Amino acid sequence: MPNIQNDIIADIFRRLFAWHGPQHWWPGDTPFEIMVGAILTQSASWHNVEVAIDSLKQAGVLSPKALRDTSLADLAGHIYSSGYYNAKAKKLKALVEWLGGYTDSLERAFDGQLDDKRDELLGIHGIGPETADSILLYTARKPVFVIDAYTRRIAERIGIAPQRDTYDSYQMLFMSNLEQDARLFNEYHALLVRLGKDVCRKKPLCPVCCVKEICAYRHEHGYVT
Repeated sequence: MPNIQNDIIADIFRRLFAWHGPQHWWPGDTPFEIMVGAILTQSASWHNVEVAIDSLKQAGVLSPKALRDTSLADLAGHIYSSGYYNAKAKKLKALVEWLGGYTDSLERAFDGQLDDKRDELLGIHGIGPETADSILLYTARKPVFVIDAYTRRIAERIGIAPQRDTYDSYQMLFMSNLEQDARLFNEYHALLVRLGKDVCRKKPLCPVCCVKEICAYRHEHGYVT
């Protein structure tokens, strides 16, 4: 018996990749920079995150040890552009304290089973499922699918949203219907972000969408071009 969800999820990826091509996501010069970006991007635009990261670079503090040695007030000032800067400064401090337990070695920090490493990250102050999974996928290159607001919106509009509106349910939807491959998850998530930003916005641009032929929202709302 064919798995309809599996076919649709594979079809979405094929259409997105054919239309947009590889995304080379997540942007960052180093794995640690990607980790920092995963925290700073919480409730922030990527442009404002880039400004904050550049400020950290200019100050010479974009390393685990340097962030530990920087005062909370100074750190908050450097990341002001990302919003919620006082809270995010505490989150970054918690992250680098955790890394310090592995002598700042990312290889050691992420050496282990995916579930165990995920539990460790979720135990760090200020790191929830989306941030933890972003770090695991884009820094540790572990096969875990990141769920964000764009993914939820697109899945709901296409008509494949799970019955339970939870992070875990959305994650299972993709991970149970795709090969467990970090590169695939990386590319797929990046393409969904691209679609969500450029086309499947809060007010969608359905006529120019590359997945409109299989989208329930488009048919329900009469976008037939």
